[in-house]
Amino acid sequence: MTDVSLGIPQMPAPDYPADVRARLESDAREVIARYPGSRSALLPLLHLVQSEEGHVTRTGIRFCAEMLDLTTAEVTAVSTFYTMYRRKPSGDYQVGVCTNTLCAVMGGDAIFDELKQHLGVGNDETTADGRVTLEHIECNAACDFAPVVMVNWEFFDNQTPDSARQLVDDLIAGREVRPTRGAPLCTYKETARILAGFPDTREGAVEASGGAGPASLAGLRLHRGEAPARVVGQRGESPAEDTAPHSDTPSPAEHASSHDAPQQTAESDPAHPADPVADNAEQEEGE
Repeated sequence: MTDVSLGIPQMPAPDYPADVRARLESDAREVIARYPGSRSALLPLLHLVQSEEGHVTRTGIRFCAEMLDLTTAEVTAVSTFYTMYRRKPSGDYQVGVCTNTLCAVMGGDAIFDELKQHLGVGNDETTADGRVTLEHIECNAACDFAPVVMVNWEFFDNQTPDSARQLVDDLIAGREVRPTRGAPLCTYKETARILAGFPDTREGAVEASGGAGPASLAGLRLHRGEAPARVVGQRGESPAEDTAPHSDTPSPAEHASSHDAPQQTAESDPAHPADPVADNAEQEEGE
């Protein structure tokens, strides 16, 4: 007989065991104390309960509501809005493949298709051993390194179908996997606790976090005169390489930003030498 919903409300969610509840309450109070208004702590508290069970359960939602004096409906609305909160059990490693425009063009779609076939799972599904959950992500905010795969929010840059397949094989086999940049990899639950605002106590993890990669810093290096500029000529001309020293390049401290003063640099500015409107007007006068 097929189960039929009679519209009967679910029973209240069960509470955590007493020892777990006491530990989470202590952590939650530490988080809440960081905010002038307690409800502002909801996002980190959702990460906290996710670090306990690997996803946001009804028990976790109840806990957050009770700690912040909110309704479970309010907590549910937030937890279902953000994709960083899991709604069902997931793997130790969340493998997200960027399939947004640039990554897709560079091979993201091919990587995602390869992993679905190789792992035998679809989008937002977990392997039978509970090790890997696969999902496509709209943007990993790392277009300079496309195509990009993230594992528990750590970057694996410039991937190919072959390298991505090897990556998930290593994760499943328990072999050490190191991100292209950033902190060493940890499990999804451990990542959730860090996102809740608790320190990463692993030796060397904080120091390894680093900053932007070389591709992201290319424009800054060019501005500082630390890299040769590629000068693009007028239409029809071949681009030239500017190898002269850039001693007259202003330092970042001297360079005025758009917030310092109006700068007549936009092509839409009538005073700009390359203003297309002015050029058209001169051409019409000549005719």
